[in-house]
Amino acid sequence: MSQMSDQMELREEEILAHYAAALALLDGFDHAPRVGKARVAAAEVSPGVGVSRRRFRSTTPGLSAARTTRAAGVDLRERIETGELLSPLQASVLTSLRRALAIAMAVGEAYGERTELAAFKRENLSGGVATARAGEFRELMTAEALAVLFVFGSATAFLMAPHATEDSVDIGDVEEVLTENAPLALHGALWELDQLLAQHGSDEGRAVSTVLAYAEALMTKVAARAENAGCLEPFRAAAWHVEADDFAIRGFEPATKAKSSTLTMTFKAPHEVVGNHIAKYQAMKLAKMLMAYDFERRLNPFAELGGFIFTFMGDGAPGTGKTTLIQMMAGLIHGYCEVAGVPFRYQNLSTDNIDSYQGKSGQNAKAFINNVIDPGVIGFGTIDDIDQLAGKRGDRQSSAGQLEITAVLMESFAGANTVVRGNCTFGMFSNYPENVDDALRQRAGGRFLVDGPQTREDYIDILALLMGKNHDIPVGAHEMMAAQEIKKAVAASFESHAKPHEAGLLEVFDRVYGQVGELDTLAKLGTYLKGIQEADSRFTGRAIKNITDAVKVRAMDFELPDEWMEEPELFLRKDYDAKKAMIAELRVPITTEMVIQEINRYADSEFRYADKSDEVAITEMVRDMGRTAEAKRRYLEGEG
Repeated sequence: MSQMSDQMELREEEILAHYAAALALLDGFDHAPRVGKARVAAAEVSPGVGVSRRRFRSTTPGLSAARTTRAAGVDLRERIETGELLSPLQASVLTSLRRALAIAMAVGEAYGERTELAAFKRENLSGGVATARAGEFRELMTAEALAVLFVFGSATAFLMAPHATEDSVDIGDVEEVLTENAPLALHGALWELDQLLAQHGSDEGRAVSTVLAYAEALMTKVAARAENAGCLEPFRAAAWHVEADDFAIRGFEPATKAKSSTLTMTFKAPHEVVGNHIAKYQAMKLAKMLMAYDFERRLNPFAELGGFIFTFMGDGAPGTGKTTLIQMMAGLIHGYCEVAGVPFRYQNLSTDNIDSYQGKSGQNAKAFINNVIDPGVIGFGTIDDIDQLAGKRGDRQSSAGQLEITAVLMESFAGANTVVRGNCTFGMFSNYPENVDDALRQRAGGRFLVDGPQTREDYIDILALLMGKNHDIPVGAHEMMAAQEIKKAVAASFESHAKPHEAGLLEVFDRVYGQVGELDTLAKLGTYLKGIQEADSRFTGRAIKNITDAVKVRAMDFELPDEWMEEPELFLRKDYDAKKAMIAELRVPITTEMVIQEINRYADSEFRYADKSDEVAITEMVRDMGRTAEAKRRYLEGEG
């Protein structure tokens, strides 16, 4: 992958200058834990490590420098070297840790030069920082410590990723995150890693898994801490690239290897999706939209121009085709990425990710998000049966793990730090969307009603499709697949939303129409929106944003030509500005009909969810009242 145009190269000589200091940290230092609690006794070592000092050291280049008397406390090199001879995997762990430490130190130094921190340090050495500016100095030191810790975790995870094993290690929460200054921060991190290796690293495979698990947990903890820290904008705004490793540093975003995931699902072609016209059309459009993403600029023109769907919800009754829709969309993106020669990553968040261990479900959900949003890939993430996976706040039946997943998804889809680059999209699917937390459901910018076959023609088409060819039954008076002609079907589907479908919304529409007449101005449309809000208090400003986003999608109511996806030079491999200009030429004007249709489509879904949710609640209350009445009758009659 070519380097981003806005990245600065972190020069190799700047990294190598910190190798000696990094190696010294691996060789040993003293550390008294401030926050973390020791997991093993100080004298305890990993299995296989002898108490006596070995006379021979490894000759691995860069790791064989002579050292003086061993410092008491932490000695990661000895912790990892569990035999007389250093194994290749152990050498890889040590080399990766040394490299990650050196990169982190180099970034810390670069941060100091980009801010006043370097000057403060020189002033402190020559006589002390003025009292009036001591607070600013401390704040910059904390910011540097957070940046260095995150880069250390990110670089470690990135460099160790090729050595990952099948071993699974649950390390729990990271505790020793110290932020007074960068050297102390690294001491605390390495002390805790040493403790974890002593506890979990019983063999080489588990040692690697422990290092990777710690790196991921450290990044999560530091990124959360950084949300409330000052002076970090120079780090967040900068971007560095390490050429030798193809390692990118971009704020508090984890760096991952830009590789595709191996897909084993059965793909479906668009003609195999019967009915679901709007959902199918929007999925086909979105698949092509993703391919406009520019890996140099790390931005999609659709995200800049408007009309990109970052999150969407597909809902419908069981058996209406949600899985088929996922298979179709994943298959289209996979095929386009193969033509373009870019990596594609698909991942599904399932009930397997709910864990009884506190915090683990949230970590699983965050790892899912990070894998899909990786700016080095085209990503498609799905959350099937989200009503079972993400808990509804206030629902006593929601487990702690389900509520953790809800919190992560809400923050990731529309949080303060959410960045929509346009390289990925997330689809939430449910048979019972009324059971999804209201705030999480409203974070779905697009609504795909997956209602399956509807017309007589749909049912004939799906019967013929599923019957296959091993029969000689005549089709009869029917033109096969004519009803599935996408543009004609979609136009009819959109036109059907000129008036609401749900009875409650239709009542609001008719009342407002009777008051103001044709909804042909922004003022009249706003009056209609206010009427909806009066009927359903959950219809908030976020709903208006989702509607306007959907209208912008309609302004992009075109499919990128198929030949653009088939011949990479026509579009896929053009630069960002050329892609943006080509897309802008295809835009269509926004009309009041589009706005009314999108208001009705969105509000219909909310009224449908509310009606179902209320009906479920009423049914539960009736059942409870019946039980209470029966219990009272039995009690009075002495049956108990």
